[in-house]
Amino acid sequence: MRKLTYYVACTIDQFIARENGSFDFFLTEGEQVADLLESFPETIPAHFRDQLGISAENKHFDVVLMGRRTYEVGLNEGFTNPYPQMKQYLFSRTLQVSPDQNVELVSTSPVALVKELKQQPGKDIWLCGGGNLATTLFSEIDEMILKVHPILLGSGILLFSGAIKQTSLKLINNKIYNNSFMLFHYQLKH
Repeated sequence: MRKLTYYVACTIDQFIARENGSFDFFLTEGEQVADLLESFPETIPAHFRDQLGISAENKHFDVVLMGRRTYEVGLNEGFTNPYPQMKQYLFSRTLQVSPDQNVELVSTSPVALVKELKQQPGKDIWLCGGGNLATTLFSEIDEMILKVHPILLGSGILLFSGAIKQTSLKLINNKIYNNSFMLFHYQLKH
């Protein structure tokens, strides 16, 4: 069965973005960059894949789930089809039509869709963000891969925007880099 993985960058104090959705504070240089490009090439948006010459096949995911605010970060820069290498779902209660024919707009239950996707064949499902969608889908998250940047932001959009139930995690893998960037791979024990 496919797994839902929340693969996301965050600060030490668990913020995934500023209040306005920007994430200009994350480290863009360091030895972790090459590791992440190698390990998760499918999670690099198309415009960066082209710039970086990335043509690697999807290693982990073939479906990506995005909340409206996460999607709008790229949309505001003119990118309507951020991950053409995957099936893309955009969750919104306010949008009436998808900005791109390759991005499927979903206004019904995210949990029901994820349960259906998990039963289908394929690679795992990437929960790209954001905090509201992660909170809604918390019961379906099987793994979390946190790219923890050595920053205290103080305020912004949290990893989970609402209350979630106490849950134990099992650390599957981790790596700490020389620049204090940390990568943690957890399995959730629901």
